[in-house]
Amino acid sequence: MMTGLSLDLVSFLSTWSSPVSNELTRRTFVKSAAAAASALAAPMIVPSSVLGDDKNLPVSDRVTLGFIGVGSRGMSHVDGLSGRPNVHAVAACDVDKKYLERAKNSIGERNRKLGRGEGCDTYSHYEELIQRKDLDVVVITTPDHWHTKIAVEAMRAGKHVYCEKPLTLTIDEGKIICKVVEETGRIFQVGTQQRSDRKFIEAVTLVRNGHIGKVLKVTCAIGGGDKGGPFKVEQPPTELDWERWQGQVALTPYIKQKCHYQFRWWYEYSGGKMTDWGAHHVDIAQWGCGLENTGPILVQGTSKDQGIYNGYTTATEFNISCKFENGTELILRHDGANGITFEGEKGTIFVSRGKRTGAFENKPGKPAKPAVPAKDKNPEVPAEPAVAEEKAPITEEDLIKTYKGAPLTDHYTNFINAVKDKKQPISDVFSHHRIITTCHLANIAIRLERPLKWDPVKQEIVDDKEANGWLKRAQRAGYEIKA
Repeated sequence: MMTGLSLDLVSFLSTWSSPVSNELTRRTFVKSAAAAASALAAPMIVPSSVLGDDKNLPVSDRVTLGFIGVGSRGMSHVDGLSGRPNVHAVAACDVDKKYLERAKNSIGERNRKLGRGEGCDTYSHYEELIQRKDLDVVVITTPDHWHTKIAVEAMRAGKHVYCEKPLTLTIDEGKIICKVVEETGRIFQVGTQQRSDRKFIEAVTLVRNGHIGKVLKVTCAIGGGDKGGPFKVEQPPTELDWERWQGQVALTPYIKQKCHYQFRWWYEYSGGKMTDWGAHHVDIAQWGCGLENTGPILVQGTSKDQGIYNGYTTATEFNISCKFENGTELILRHDGANGITFEGEKGTIFVSRGKRTGAFENKPGKPAKPAVPAKDKNPEVPAEPAVAEEKAPITEEDLIKTYKGAPLTDHYTNFINAVKDKKQPISDVFSHHRIITTCHLANIAIRLERPLKWDPVKQEIVDDKEANGWLKRAQRAGYEIKA
């Protein structure tokens, strides 16, 4: 139904406040999945290691996919998934006809080359796609404000879901998704692919196994938000259904820079860098510290935004502190080298999409190598540590344990195998909801310009009625999320 599009600048409150158990464990997930399996039997999937010609595979061994939102990121999922012999892409949906035509041609051509004799059916309304009886999985790559509604309805229709990050527009939407996953037993992977990247798995394993001692602080440098505007109001292009694209958000005039990739710089549809890159780095930070199933107790900080009419509305600069009950402090910053820095009593580890450096204990009693400060650097930003002299003291078995007992694979394979095995994937919705809650709280704190006390058990802001109103948003009639 959507695409990697974008929208405009309004709205604060959204309606879904569905309380759900906060301590949803892997055990409860698997239990509910097993219960639901009798009513919603998942197809057996051949392991992704079986590559090559799939003409001889029985139909029962195949998993069929439909893609909802086929912009640039959506097409990367098409390319990453639909060429696998046991994975057949058969449908695509988008409100932009140009994107939809591109996806149809790409999927159809790939199917023909693989000798499947299948084209690609297209839809402008996702509701039609998810009702197909032959679909096992839907891949959702829409703007953030559409994720929850589509995911909930897809699960209710018996589909497993792979959904892009950040998973939700609001904290209450995360509660809804967790509730529906538990009720339906559907398998749900969030597109935080860093969880399947070996460098990040190594860093998380080192921290969780105590090689830097007690973690004192974690800094997530996620970059600043884009600047731009004022932008002119125009007529929407004929190929785009602008009214439907806006979904739950209040209708506003069309501005080109609200659509496609730029949607993330408008609070109506997303949370800026805080949720865009925060969804990745805060995830690794909380996972590494063993805090992926809880939340901070105090969030406060400062920020800057443009304040330009018809210009991007999300924060361009920020420095936010999130303190947890165990004493760990998580910092979200716009500056510094993009990545995550874990600082502990015995050492420091830095990890990014390209390298992992560290000054940690390789052997009991061996002091960590000190970090090397950069010249002309903001002293508040942690220095990237020097490369450790010895090989990291972790084994493949250690990494597999961190990776929830599964063999280390790419993110797509982990999802497909999870569907086959009916077990929680590496980027489960329960932990991601907790991670993205931290990011949403950071945005609420800087927009209200005051500290927030958070109760991670009740999942509510303490003694602040106005701030609690920001956990949800009003939804436009006809586009409400109904769980």
